[in-house]
Amino acid sequence: MSTCATVSRDFDEPISGTAATARTWLLLEQPGPWGARALTSSHLDPALGRALEAAAKGTGVRIALIRRPGRHADCGTPAVRRLYAAHTTPGNAWLHTATTADPERLLDLDFGALGSGDHRTFDTALQGRPHTGGPLALVCTNGKRDRCCALLGRPLATELATSGVGGIWEVTHLGGHRFSPTVLVLPYGYAYGRAETHTVKEVLHGVQEGRIVLEGCRGSSAWERPGQAAELAVRTAVREFAADALSVVRTENAVRTDGAAPRWEVTVAHTDGRHWRVVVAQGASLPPRPESCGTSVLGAPARMDVVAVRELTPTALAS
Repeated sequence: MSTCATVSRDFDEPISGTAATARTWLLLEQPGPWGARALTSSHLDPALGRALEAAAKGTGVRIALIRRPGRHADCGTPAVRRLYAAHTTPGNAWLHTATTADPERLLDLDFGALGSGDHRTFDTALQGRPHTGGPLALVCTNGKRDRCCALLGRPLATELATSGVGGIWEVTHLGGHRFSPTVLVLPYGYAYGRAETHTVKEVLHGVQEGRIVLEGCRGSSAWERPGQAAELAVRTAVREFAADALSVVRTENAVRTDGAAPRWEVTVAHTDGRHWRVVVAQGASLPPRPESCGTSVLGAPARMDVVAVRELTPTALAS
């Protein structure tokens, strides 16, 4: 039987505009096995997992568990765990780190402030500090969520780590397992699908230079899905690769009276003052196929189709 990732690749399903949405990522080291809902089905206290989910809800913070690549023998809980917090909004992207022997300390965080890009709550509550190493590459490997993540993600994470690439972690869930192997790179928060070792190495090298690699890019987690597709379309059209150059400043629903699929008008701004209006329409990926290895139900996954990219004149921008 074909996996959902194989079917998606065979049908050449577009990956632009499919990244998970989070302005801020909060990562907690938790070795050992992970269940489908890892915050409440791992060696982490499930009561703490539920409390963290409740604290982060609606704040723009997404919490995930991470572990080092390799074999995952059920060897108990580490005495000290690594923590990361990363904010992904252009112009204020940062990555801080800390360690803790008591993960309940995460409940001391001001999640609203963290989601808005204020790292002081992380630094104060957890004695956090700026991460001084290279960027992080988080490879989704949670086979309980979807087997593609284990079959494709774990070999990628292991190969990257054993080849000497730093900053490689396995992560619980990035969404879109049909695009496995899926990778999130921090601090800028761009996600990648159908990733290969050489691509991830190129992406990490680019991040160190402050630029974004577009090959295999699903979008920035800082934006909702229409904004992700629009920003990538502008980058492609004007060949802009600087990480902090573009921002999504407005997303408006286009009024539809014909019952057609949703459509958005997205305004993308450059730090040099230029603006673009991008029309994005929601389409359906056909023919129908299973969207996950865990279901036999056939579906037509939503896709973000860029209809038009137009640079705005000062007059049009003012109107």
